[in-house]
Parts: sequence; structure tokens; C-alpha cells
Amino acid sequence: MASSARLRKRHWGVLASFVLGVVLPILVVGWYLWTKAADQYASTVAFSVRTEENNSALELLGGITSLSGSSSSDTDILFEYLQSQKLVSDMDAAVNLRAIWSKPLDQDPYFAFDPAGSIEDLVAHWDRMVDIYYDDGAGLIEVRARAFTAKDAQLISSTLFGQSSAMINDLSAIAREDAIGYARQDLEAAQDQLKTAREAVTLFRNANQLVDPSVDLQTQAGLLGTLEGQLADALIEFDLLRLSTRSDDPRITQAERRIDVIQDRINAERRKLGLAGGTAEGDDVYANLFGEYERLVVDREFAEASYTAARASYESAQAEARRQSRYLAAYVKPTLAESARFPERGVLLGLAALLILLVWGTVVLVIYALKDRR
Repeated sequence: MASSARLRKRHWGVLASFVLGVVLPILVVGWYLWTKAADQYASTVAFSVRTEENNSALELLGGITSLSGSSSSDTDILFEYLQSQKLVSDMDAAVNLRAIWSKPLDQDPYFAFDPAGSIEDLVAHWDRMVDIYYDDGAGLIEVRARAFTAKDAQLISSTLFGQSSAMINDLSAIAREDAIGYARQDLEAAQDQLKTAREAVTLFRNANQLVDPSVDLQTQAGLLGTLEGQLADALIEFDLLRLSTRSDDPRITQAERRIDVIQDRINAERRKLGLAGGTAEGDDVYANLFGEYERLVVDREFAEASYTAARASYESAQAEARRQSRYLAAYVKPTLAESARFPERGVLLGLAALLILLVWGTVVLVIYALKDRR
């Protein structure tokens, strides 16, 4: 028959270690949670990134009626931004997170933040005090910010929403700039080309003292026609004088001089126009001059057509960019708590008790295992 079990020294040792290693730490944790831990208030804000596309009349006639939807890629970017050091730094600059989270430092050093900590410490404390929930399927983000007063918690939530909205606006501005950037470059190039072409025409006019060589050419051609008509009249008058007067009549001599003067003037005008019989110098003055002007005018007209097309393309790109806009829509505005629900003392005490018990049990098992090996 086996003898009745009795408590031995090792049993009393295990019991003492249980009291010292489990019961006492749990009591210390409970004492801290209920007497030292400061009350925390929570404020919740929930939002999603929306992309609105106002379709053109042609698209609507084609049956495309979807006007808005969520942009999962932008929401992913925003979710990562909410956990970034950049956001924490901006939030600290906007609302002074160090001062808000360090208010009960003397009473509650565990849950409060030491304002002398680095930005990395502040980011770690941000992860403790701000809970971010993301439904990637629906593209919804919910943020719960905690602080030691209800107003501070709501301030953090409101500022966080403002910072997130500004980030989304920046993304929208970048997308809009990318959409119209190439069109703007083409427009600027067309403007420069048109400006150069117009300046070339202006320089030509100033250098040659001509507004339009074609007008001057028509004037010169009209003058040449008038002189040729006068020459024909003078020749007829000369022939009539020869038939009706003597050869030594002074009127014949005067008629011959008039014919010579008109002929010289005609030759001079023909040289200016660069017509047959004109000199090379005259050809350079009018024929090549008019050809150069026509080339400049063609360049200017081509530049004007290019500018018109580039302007239309730029305005079309602007209209398309305006039809697509991103914005942050809050379906839950920052809430204001009426009672402190954090820290969750019962939950924290239970987790602490479970962890302490697991550690104590593991240590006891290791000690007994080592003892049995001896």
C-alpha cells in the first residue's frame, strides 16, 4: 500500500514561488492599473478616399453612368502614411503631441510619454495610442486616437483627418499636373515658335521699310502700266507730228525727248520689279525680297496653326483633369468622448496574469526538468 501524500519542502517552495512570482506581480499590476494609470478618452474618425469622374455628354449618351468610386491605390498610400514618421512629426508640430501625451507623467509614467524622448520614441508611442483599422476590400479606414482628456483626443482625430486630406489633395495635384504637363510643354514650345516667327516678320519689315511687299509690288506694277500707257500716247503723237510737219519742227524734237524720258523711267521701274531686262541688283531688291517675305509669312502661318492646335490640346487636358478629382470623405466625423473607456483595466490585468502564469510555469518546469536529469 502506498503511503499518504504529504507536503514536502519542494512543494512548499513551489507554492512560495507561485505566491511571489504570480500572485504578488498580479496584485502589483492591478494596483497600478486601478490607482496610478490615468484615464484615457478615445475619439474615432473614419473616412475613405473617393475619386469623382464627371463624364462628358458623349460618355453619358453611351451609357456610362458611374460618377464616383473609391481608389484602392490611394487608400493604400494613405494607410501607410498614417503610420509614417512624417505624419507623426507633422502632427507633433500642429498639436504638440508630446505635451498632450505627457500630462500625467508624474502619476502614470507607464502610459504617459516622456517629452524628452526622440522622434522614434514618439512614433512608438503613436502606435500605442492610435489604432488604425483598414478594410482593404471596401477601401475604408477607421482611426481611434486616445488621450488623457476628451478634447485632446478629438483634437488629435480632427488634425489627423486634416493632414490626411492635405496629403490626398497633394496626390490629386500631382496627378493633375502629370495629366497636363506634356500638353503645357507643347503649348510653350508652340508659343516660342510663334513668337520667333512674328519677330522675324517684324524685323524684315523694319529692315526693308515695308509692311507688305505685295502691296508695294502692286503699286509699282500700276505705275509701270501708267508709264507704258503714256509711252504709247507719246509714240502716237510723235508719229502724227512726223506726218503733218517738217523734220526740223521743234515739236518733233520735244516729242522725242519726252519719249526718251518715259522710256528711261520705264526701264528704271522694270529694274526695281526685277522683270526681264532688269539688272541683277534690281532682281535682288524685289524678286528675292518678295520671296523672303513669303517664306516668313508661311512660317508664321504654320506657327499660328501649331499654336492653335497646342492650345486646344492643353485646354482639353485641363478639362479632362478637372473631371477627375480625389478627395477624402469622412463618413464618421471626429467624435467627442463622454467617459473614459481606456485603459481597459480588466483586459490588461487578465493578459498580464496569463503572461505571468506562463512565465512562472515555464520556469518551474525547466527547474524540475533539470532536477530530474541529475
